[in-house]
Amino acid sequence: MSEFKALLVTEEQGQYQRRVVTRHIDDLPAGEVLIRVHWSSLNYKDAMSASGNKAITRNYPHTPGIDAAGVVEASSVSELAPGDEVIVTGYDLGMDTAGGFGQYIRVPAAWVLKRPAGLSLRESMVLGTAGLTAALCIDKLERAGLSSGAGPVLVTGATGGVGSIAVAMLAHLGHEVVAVTGKADQADFLRGIGASEVMSREELQAGTNKVLLGERWEGAVDTVGGDILFNVVKSLRYDASVACCGLTAGGQFQASVFPFILRNVNLLGVDSVEQPLVAKASMWDRLSLQWKMDLQQLAEEVTLEQLPERIDTILAGGMVGRAVVNLG
Repeated sequence: MSEFKALLVTEEQGQYQRRVVTRHIDDLPAGEVLIRVHWSSLNYKDAMSASGNKAITRNYPHTPGIDAAGVVEASSVSELAPGDEVIVTGYDLGMDTAGGFGQYIRVPAAWVLKRPAGLSLRESMVLGTAGLTAALCIDKLERAGLSSGAGPVLVTGATGGVGSIAVAMLAHLGHEVVAVTGKADQADFLRGIGASEVMSREELQAGTNKVLLGERWEGAVDTVGGDILFNVVKSLRYDASVACCGLTAGGQFQASVFPFILRNVNLLGVDSVEQPLVAKASMWDRLSLQWKMDLQQLAEEVTLEQLPERIDTILAGGMVGRAVVNLG
């Protein structure tokens, strides 16, 4: 098969158009592994790429999709053979390399991970980069001393992809989870996936002018950044940590050293894009074994043709949970 369907973003007089088109295998970049994509997922970074954010994607026309799961069609390396079921997340996929919103991708072998036995291809994309990021956050918090039953753990941006999976995963691991959201109408959803308490974004934003707030959280996963992140830092308990992985509320915040030197707290940065493949493999093994959960209630299944509408939804802040893309 030399032709396939893909979502293509084009730039026309400063405007970005999204449409499903027919492409050819020869249109794909060079790479050691050709993969027939069965499933992908929609992430905020994909929506930014699809709307012309040059910090994400420099060159158009372009096919976004930072996640892909499928079957190897051709390979020039011995470690990967035709028929192998594989996952690709992060690196340059969907940024300036044609991504998972196409039925085929061609990528370096160093980006490709064999599917863990405990997850189907679809389950791996319900998780996708969001699930990998949530897992990396929780792993880093555990290595910094977080243990279940020690106290409440906060999750900001809790209805988003990373946030919703973090809520579910922390609850699954026995933590008391407090979920923060700006969507008051999603409180039942958050309690349904494991939150013991739902807090409004406005409540968490109170006290941005103070250098310290009352000690509340034994740990936190922050997906939004901005002054909300530093309010979380200011309200961590002594020796507690927050894992930071997002910036939808802003890339900067007003800070002071007081929480760090008076309460011994830790601000932990988490990146899932450029992690070495061996580190990603370790997280995927955990997600497929001891951390495996039924996340189907978080996932809405969409087609390529439905993606432009869902991209508008996520850009408008209306997405709840995960959108898993069936490439048929």
